Amino acid sequence: MNSRLLSSLLSGNDEHVAALTAEAFDSCREEQHPPVVSVCCSDSRVPQEGMFTTTDPGFLFTAGNIGNRVRDRVDGEDVLDGSVAYPLAHTDTEVVAVVGHTGCGAVGAAMIAAQEGTYPSEPGVRADVAELVPIVEEGLDHPAIDVTGGSTSVHNQLVEYNVHEQVSFVLDSDEATDADVYGFVYDFHWAYSERDGAVYLVNANGERDPEALRELVDDGQEEHVRSLLA
Repeated sequence: MNSRLLSSLLSGNDEHVAALTAEAFDSCREEQHPPVVSVCCSDSRVPQEGMFTTTDPGFLFTAGNIGNRVRDRVDGEDVLDGSVAYPLAHTDTEVVAVVGHTGCGAVGAAMIAAQEGTYPSEPGVRADVAELVPIVEEGLDHPAIDVTGGSTSVHNQLVEYNVHEQVSFVLDSDEATDADVYGFVYDFHWAYSERDGAVYLVNANGERDPEALRELVDDGQEEHVRSLLA
């Protein structure tokens, strides 16, 4: 038993409790109405709440999985994943944020599977990666992606392409009819700039053109709009 890590978890919770105000749960103790649901990769280097400095309970409904996938398969049909569909249908959530990240291992594994036919050995991981393979195969045909340009650059371009495809699926779902859907990439490989931990808006309700996206952000936030596929 790793008592050191157990102690670390409990100590961390003590700090969390101490940081909460007496009124922290007053508005959401009995029910929740988070304005945003975030679909983020479950990679440990990608702090889903921390990247937006979200500390208040009740603001961010978090859904995480490898590859920041938004779909599930039910009775042979692709449907919006329950962790995304639930807040949209039941908690008045208005915004879906799909967040990929540079160097995503799931996208990298899907790229290897698409190019070499090799999949991870673990059944659950294999199944998750297999869902991304068709997206990666389509992405490799994108005119902006030069497969001879180096595996790292292609990898991160495919990360962005995957975000676009996940956003498109959300937009096509019945549950998201009244929601705004944003696509972001969290960068800690200096693919978009040399700002570790910065998020970059790459998609807003299907719009991908950086110039159009810059019109949507506040003055001074234009640096958060970049694309590896434009």
